[in-house]
Amino acid sequence: MALGIRPTVDFVFKKTFGVPSNREALISLLNALLQWPEPIEDVEIENPFQYQDFLEDKLSVLDIKARNAAGVVFHVEMQVSMPASTPKRLAYYAFEQFTGQLGRGGDYRNLRPVYSICLLDAPVWPVDPVGHHRFRMMDPSTGREYDQVVEIHLVEMSKYTEREGDLVGASDAARWIYWLRHAHEYDPGVLRRLFPEAGFLRAIDAIEEIAGRTEDLEMYDSRLKAARDRQWLLEETLAEGLQKGLEQGLEKGLEQGLEKGLEQGDLLGRIRLSRSVLGQPPLGEDEWRDKSLAELRDWAGRLEVELRQGRG
Repeated sequence: MALGIRPTVDFVFKKTFGVPSNREALISLLNALLQWPEPIEDVEIENPFQYQDFLEDKLSVLDIKARNAAGVVFHVEMQVSMPASTPKRLAYYAFEQFTGQLGRGGDYRNLRPVYSICLLDAPVWPVDPVGHHRFRMMDPSTGREYDQVVEIHLVEMSKYTEREGDLVGASDAARWIYWLRHAHEYDPGVLRRLFPEAGFLRAIDAIEEIAGRTEDLEMYDSRLKAARDRQWLLEETLAEGLQKGLEQGLEKGLEQGLEKGLEQGDLLGRIRLSRSVLGQPPLGEDEWRDKSLAELRDWAGRLEVELRQGRG
């Protein structure tokens, strides 16, 4: 019987890879994605899984932070949808992790590199066939890299098209992505035959435990519904903004109206999500109808700062 538990749901992802006893699964995932010449042997999870995080935080990203013996920082998150602000938010978090290592009067020599990894179930660049993007600071004229600072990985999982029959010869990254996207379709015994390595076995045990606990199943259903509602809200808001942009486009030029409508839809989605998480009333049309894009950008930014301060 299929497990029916999707590892891409934030609750499952955090409980699978963010529990100290499951760090073997996290290490395997990190090694598969980073592909260092010398594999990571151990990590310490700095923000381990807690039920309270999910009871109090309805929509915010719940990430995993870990550090190896050399002090290198790893930041891993799962994103099902792809708001337009995601790349900038990832950069903000990654550099915050880097600068946050240094207290007042600290020694810059003690700063350790940060590797930020975002697994996305939605494409960022649909026409680009590459699924794994690595971003570093670099001089474009010489190709010289500013290494040992921050490296950001965006993994577009939908671009990994391996099927079950391809798993034997697939890369470690492709196998992990297949597991993340399809584990819910399999019986645990079949999963163990397809993925016999220790890291995978630990991850399979974790989702099997979730499937067998009433408390976990209730939380899983709640988080799955919240993710679907969030996606619906984003799509509805984008459509609303696009429609208004189209109407304006009839007067000011279609291309300009489309561009404005798309940006307005994204900004309204960010505002509505932030207000929901902060426990504020739903956004009324009369509150935003007459605001400019600059005013909406400022509003969305202030709410996200408030959210960030609340999480810190």
